[in-house]
Amino acid sequence: MAYEPVWVKNQPKLNKVEHLKLEKDGLDVIRTIIEKYALEGYESIPEDELNRFKWAGVYEQKPRDGHFMMRVRINSGCLNSDQARALGGIAQDYGRDLMDVTTRQAVQFHWLRVEHLPDIFKRLEDVGLYSYEACGDCPRTVVGNPLAGIDPDELMDTTDLVNQVSDFFLLNRDFSNLPRKYKMSISASKYNTAHAEINDLSFTPAIKQINGDHVVGFHVWVGGGLSAKPHLAQKLDLFVRPDEVLKVAVGVTTIFRDFGYREKRHHARLKFLVADWGAEKFLEELTKLIGEMPARGEDQMVGWNAAYFDGVHPQKQEELRYIGLNVPIGRLSGTEFIELARLADQYGSGSLRTTMSQNILIPDIPHERVDELLAHEIFERLTPYPKHFMSRTVSCTGNEFCNLAVVETKERARRVAQYLDDHVDLDSEVRIHFIGCPNACGQKHIADIGLQGSLIRTPEGTIDAFDIAVGGILGPGAKLNQVLKGRVKGDDVGPVLAQLIEFYKENRSEGESFHRFVERVGAAAFQERLTAILAS
Repeated sequence: MAYEPVWVKNQPKLNKVEHLKLEKDGLDVIRTIIEKYALEGYESIPEDELNRFKWAGVYEQKPRDGHFMMRVRINSGCLNSDQARALGGIAQDYGRDLMDVTTRQAVQFHWLRVEHLPDIFKRLEDVGLYSYEACGDCPRTVVGNPLAGIDPDELMDTTDLVNQVSDFFLLNRDFSNLPRKYKMSISASKYNTAHAEINDLSFTPAIKQINGDHVVGFHVWVGGGLSAKPHLAQKLDLFVRPDEVLKVAVGVTTIFRDFGYREKRHHARLKFLVADWGAEKFLEELTKLIGEMPARGEDQMVGWNAAYFDGVHPQKQEELRYIGLNVPIGRLSGTEFIELARLADQYGSGSLRTTMSQNILIPDIPHERVDELLAHEIFERLTPYPKHFMSRTVSCTGNEFCNLAVVETKERARRVAQYLDDHVDLDSEVRIHFIGCPNACGQKHIADIGLQGSLIRTPEGTIDAFDIAVGGILGPGAKLNQVLKGRVKGDDVGPVLAQLIEFYKENRSEGESFHRFVERVGAAAFQERLTAILAS
């Protein structure tokens, strides 16, 4: 390591994983995979090394039979067609033609074998993509505005900034051993397209008058995160010019590395340090590292679009359109991805974008060619005009592949969305998120209706069930949703949600969103309704 691990003397007790990381840096496993395990096979991999595979962006897949899941970093979700074809080809050749778009704009593969990994690493590197540090106790994919460079509602194009920050931290051994995972977002969109409040470090658009100049820059948020103990990020009294974003990111990450908690894994995210210190002390420590900087300016965030863009929309480039496609529950085939790359070349600029809502965008389409493009067969399934509930349903991986999840979520979420579209006639969207465990990869806390998987015992045996929470939102007035009492059997989720949504439909004011309705009537009204449904 190029730095002194000061936390070793500052924290007398370190958890088991911390000792493993001191013995061998997680990044060292990449070379070992290529030179040893890919040649000797799955049985040659010690348990300790399987934990380090995360630094290569790889997890063991459920069941533990030698198959792996891989996550690939995609900065701000921006891909060119060569990269998209490479990803689709990996899915076809090694992943049973299956791909998932994640809630952090990444692409995820399943069914990989360790002997496949060297070729996959090479294919990714050949097109400028990496799975390295997409997982592990390190800076992960830097999320951002998927409309960067084309967004009529952005203050500036953040593409280069996101790439600069990502490039600095990627494979940087000064920051490859953090207390836990570390998530950053950078966006200049007025509509919070990168979910600032749930990231460890976020930059959001702001302006400030400095020495008579109108300066476009960023405000800084720290300490957001979900999981079993969710925290919304706190805003620092800080204004950052674009050319100082990296300096601030390095400073915040250094504080987390050196002062973050390493005794208990479940208490090691940056959010716990920020909660204990408070924003003022955190800024004091940050200032010691980066020097004095201007105080906050004028916040330019005006709302939250939840990273949904389905439909055909004008870009800031006159005569061009971007098309937002719905990818049901974030899952598609490598074959479909390659076809999207072909169409992006034929009709657009050869670019695709992934979103935090698990969907895909095709930008730079001349407006007179939109209808011609949408006539292609692929848009019957990956449609820009999805039904209301399918368009707003998000799901984590679930126990089909994830060793942490206790229930299946992907197919369950698809069936529930289909049920609601078939049985509920609603003229507005309700965001529904499914997660299979408390880690909350499906971000259920920020949904209108969030569902977390659990298990219950019945006379017929143990079955899947879900806890329901209502009223989550980000942006101005950000609030995590509230959990209701009463677990719902998995097979009953669709009908139960239909009745809760009908309660909203029948009692809302004109134009009132689901979130506004929850705010007005209170979670207690939903609790009363759910209790009555479960008792009937």
